[in-house]
Formats: sequence, C-alpha cells, structure tokens
Amino acid sequence: MTTERSPQRADGWTAAVRQRLGLGRLLPLGGAVDGAWIAETAAASVLRGATVEGAVLGTLRIGPAREATTGAETRPEAQPEARRPVGTGSPAGTGGPAGAGVVAEAGLALPPAPPSGLPPGPLRIEAEFRAAGDRPLPDSAAALRAALVTAAAARLGLEIAEVDLRVTALLDDAAPDQVTDPADAPSPPAPVAKASTKAEAEGPAGEAAAAVPGVVSLTRVLGGAVHTAQDHIRVEVATAGDHRALDVARSVRTAVSAATADRLPVSVLVTDVVEAPGASRQRPALPAGR
Repeated sequence: MTTERSPQRADGWTAAVRQRLGLGRLLPLGGAVDGAWIAETAAASVLRGATVEGAVLGTLRIGPAREATTGAETRPEAQPEARRPVGTGSPAGTGGPAGAGVVAEAGLALPPAPPSGLPPGPLRIEAEFRAAGDRPLPDSAAALRAALVTAAAARLGLEIAEVDLRVTALLDDAAPDQVTDPADAPSPPAPVAKASTKAEAEGPAGEAAAAVPGVVSLTRVLGGAVHTAQDHIRVEVATAGDHRALDVARSVRTAVSAATADRLPVSVLVTDVVEAPGASRQRPALPAGR
C-alpha cells in the first residue's frame, strides 16, 4: 500500500543506507577487551596525514590481515565456538543467553560488535602510491609503510600486521611532501556523522560520553547516538584529531559504565576524527564495489 508519505520514507531509507555505506568497514580498535570500533573512512583520513617525502598516496583500504583469515582452522582460538561473532550466541562454557556478550577470561562481559563490524584482530592496509623517480623504490615504500603503521598505532590504536603497497607510477621530479594525490582522491562524499549537541536527550549515557575529553560530539549514523539493548549499550562519537581514538573510546566506555545503573557492557563506535581548525584533512572516497 502506498501513501503520500511513502516517497519521503523511501528517500529517508535511501539516505540512511548511503550514510551507513559511507563509513566503509567498521574496524576494531585495540583488542577484544576494548570494545571499540572505528569507521574505515575516519581511520583512512588520519592515515593520509602520515606524509612521506617522495611518495604520493592514492587509494587506501583497511581490512582484516591475511594472517587472521589464513589457516584459521588450525588455530585453537579460531575454532567455531571461539570464532563465534561477539553477541550472536552463547560461547561454550558461558551459559549465557543467545545475544549476550562474550565473557572474557577475567570474567568481564564484552559488548557485541556493531552491525557488520569486523571482529577484533590484526588488520591489513592496502594502498597505491606514486613514487619519486630520483629515489630508490624500496626506500620510498619502506618509509611510507613505517609512517602508516606509526600513525595507525599512535593516533588511532589500530593493530596493523600487514601493509601492502603498490607503485602505480613514477614521478618525473621529486614528489611534494604529501601523500595524497588529488587525481586519486575524488571529491569527498557528504559527511557521514550527524552531530548531536544535545547530549541530555540521550540520557545519562549520552551526557557521560559527551563530557569525555577528546569527544567532539555524539553522532547518529547507525541510529541513535546511544543505542541501548537488553544486553549492551553502544555509543557513537566523533573524536578530536589531537587525541588517540582508542584512548578516547576507552574513557567513554568507563564513563558510560559508571553513569548507567544496569552496568551493561558498553561498546564505542568512532564514526569520525575531527582535526583542529586549520589542520589539513581530506576524507578519502572508497572505491566502488566495496
């Protein structure tokens, strides 16, 4: 049945899908006990700030490391029960209900991953770059690889196990001191984060999260800024570029846990990293067919 409001609802649903896809993959921050994730677009925008002289960065993607998916059947921790996605059922020995968070070795319940979020584990960076012709290619690649790994750990908290770089072209002259090639970075998509300046509307959890140093705003990409289920709470935030995203997420989890009476497991999704005014920042566009 159609109504006069059907086109508006369809437009709203389409916009929501586009906004969700604009995040890219949802990458685990830190380890399994941290309960934190970050949008791939947010992480990539930070990594593009890792400048290396003589290397011009093109496309960049972040996903699971090959070591995390190769030979999974032979690793004890990757057996069916241990590999069960967090929040999809009761792991062996926990006796918890379906949908409950996994219980860590210390006895603390862990929150489930956000919808389609990657499970905690090592990550892989795949990137293309143009190299200056007056420099040895191995040296340029090594410098860019080190810069990406350092930025991922120091500014975000990502566990990068592999970096796969591919040279797409040689530059006639020494490359400028940058890693972003405008030709390889189409116009950025519309912002994916909707700021929520009224934290009080999200209750004690929202107020506690908004007050954490390094939180620029609450965001509403997957729904409400604070999503409360029977077995967990998920909070969406945008973090400041001068704060390590993982440290902010940990502080948000602690603050929200202390502010809520039910003491449910808390997860944090960082949907954006906001640089200070005047800082250079470019949001990358994800290639088609992600």
